[in-house]
Amino acid sequence: MLNKITSNPKLVFLLDCLGALLSAFLLGVALPSFQPIFGMPSNVLYGLAALAALFAIYSFWNYRWFKENWRPYLRGIAIVNLLYCCLTAALVIYFRQELTQWGLLYFLQEMVVIMVVVMLEFKTIARKN
Repeated sequence: MLNKITSNPKLVFLLDCLGALLSAFLLGVALPSFQPIFGMPSNVLYGLAALAALFAIYSFWNYRWFKENWRPYLRGIAIVNLLYCCLTAALVIYFRQELTQWGLLYFLQEMVVIMVVVMLEFKTIARKN
């Protein structure tokens, strides 16, 4: 299955788009509704949700209007995803006193999932076909 995904860059853009949409929904709707359970300030959650929404638009654009020269575009979203993980880690450290165990668990699992997607993206870029 991994080979099927990495052999189809268009599918990788779609996967990234769907993941970013899920993050945008969770960060912009679900988590703020239960902010005391997670501990991250709502304004920070909304900012992260906005970034995730932008990433979803970028990935959908590339999925929809796929180009032959797709590698720079996939490399771009992979790098941005890495930077997003760094930002998330910095925010977790900065707000560590406010975060609950549930909040810490959410953000750690989000970073793990994003890193898996980033590895798929770089593996797709490295393919010779």
